[in-house]
Amino acid sequence: MQMRDFVVRFAGEGGQGVVTSAEGLAQTATNAGYHALTFATFPSQILGGPTWTQARISVSPILSAGDDVDVLVVFNREAYDTHQSEVREGGVVIFNSNEFQLEDDSRGFGLPVEELAKSTGNNRAANMVIMGALAHLVDMPMDYLEEFVTKRFSRGRSGDDEIIRSNIQGLNLGRAHLSESGFSVGELAPPEPPKETQIMLKGNEAICLGALAAGLDFYAGYPISPATTVLLYMERNLVGPGKIAYQVSSEIESITTLLGAGFAGKKCMTATAGPGISLMSEGLGLAWMAEIPMVIVDVQRGGPATGLPTKTEQSDLMSCMFPAHGDVRLPIIAVGTVDECFYGAIKALNWAEKYQGPVVLMSEMSLAERVQNIPKPDLSKIEVEDRLVYQGTNGYKRYAGFELSPMPLPGGPGSYVANGSEHDDMGDTTHLAERHIQMTQRRFSKIHLLEEDDYEQEQPEASVALLPWGGSKGPAQEAYRELQEAGVPIAWYYTMFLNPLPPKMLEELRNKDLVIVPELNYQGQFAGILRSLGVKAEAITQYTGLPFKVRDLVAQVKDMVGASQKEMIRA
Repeated sequence: MQMRDFVVRFAGEGGQGVVTSAEGLAQTATNAGYHALTFATFPSQILGGPTWTQARISVSPILSAGDDVDVLVVFNREAYDTHQSEVREGGVVIFNSNEFQLEDDSRGFGLPVEELAKSTGNNRAANMVIMGALAHLVDMPMDYLEEFVTKRFSRGRSGDDEIIRSNIQGLNLGRAHLSESGFSVGELAPPEPPKETQIMLKGNEAICLGALAAGLDFYAGYPISPATTVLLYMERNLVGPGKIAYQVSSEIESITTLLGAGFAGKKCMTATAGPGISLMSEGLGLAWMAEIPMVIVDVQRGGPATGLPTKTEQSDLMSCMFPAHGDVRLPIIAVGTVDECFYGAIKALNWAEKYQGPVVLMSEMSLAERVQNIPKPDLSKIEVEDRLVYQGTNGYKRYAGFELSPMPLPGGPGSYVANGSEHDDMGDTTHLAERHIQMTQRRFSKIHLLEEDDYEQEQPEASVALLPWGGSKGPAQEAYRELQEAGVPIAWYYTMFLNPLPPKMLEELRNKDLVIVPELNYQGQFAGILRSLGVKAEAITQYTGLPFKVRDLVAQVKDMVGASQKEMIRA
């Protein structure tokens, strides 16, 4: 029987090509018409330290990085000792025999990676040696690999032909060497290419492209893992008349710079991680109080403090939704796939313009570094919103009205003070109780302008629902499908919009006997917020720095559904 799904893990030290190998395999497979998804995790030092990546190749669209490993490629003994237990029965271990020997594992086959690469005249062909060996294990046609190499290194440079030749030679050497082993994990089924044109992107790249499509004018950022690549992308690509991107000296400068840009009428954005959100809290409070449009991207990592800078977590929800002292509740969009990274960025900029205030777009490490094929967006169908600008005469009351009023721009009519102190409808400072009541209600009522019933739903008649958020969507959705096949009565709900939640979805959730929320944090933060909104929510938590495994979610959800059913019988 042909394999429809194939998972390979590369493990070693940072700088050994671990990440490059996974991404190269994913790109090769996508070019051939397969679906591909990667997961990467590495330490925070610049070079070295235990690093591993996983690539999943499938005939069908992929939801998670996969629980079990078909092939483990290890570059040193430590990597083997750490990861060998993850290899499924019948799987294969390829080890770099130039680094160590493995004599006590019948699944293992030594591949002299550096030696074979050097024989091509190109020491950097080591990744191609490995990819050729992998192609043999799943009987992947060499045409796929050779086409990938030719496209990748045809750059119009004088040495391209030699690089292409040596890399193809590396592919053939890896394949030939492993063919002597007698190992195989099965034949990968032919691809079933998607109807839509596909592109390969990382999550952070997709956020950048979405922001550019939404008309971003201004970007200011400070380097911080795992958000730094957003800054680097913007410095290269946010160019042209009226556009600017630059690196600032701190996250405090990021947020105060955005306050000026948003006040001046520019669509502006920054990207940071949890420590940056902490430093931005006062500026976010000012943006909320003064009603200044801006987008803050939080690429979540393990915390608190320095925490786990290069591991994934979903523990910033409370600090993003309630970042400042006093009564503040910011709009939150939390993306769960690379595709959603693109469209979530567009929506975040549109929301900031629509309600005239700060919006937080939440991503996470596992999405930032994930490479995934997505349908190429049709830019002609993207709807872009711009703020309502005041066009009248002077004497304008900027903060009049219950929800929204046109926003004056510097140099135009209606000049006003964007005041961080409590103010009246003109922006003048006041300590009157009735004014504080009026303005607090205005700021919160504006959030209703962002409500939209955009959410996923399956089996809504079930009394128990599964509701993941952010990057836990994929593993939870795969678990949900297994639960459905097993006959477990459970509903599925999902949305990118955590504040405001889709009103209709919230109403349905309030009628459930139990809403199960998988989330990567200790406190069950989203479940707690849902309970404050009248939903009987319970969290499944994990805080390992790694995503959920599908099998773990299936087991825990089954237990919770069973307990809920027993409780209903007793009631």
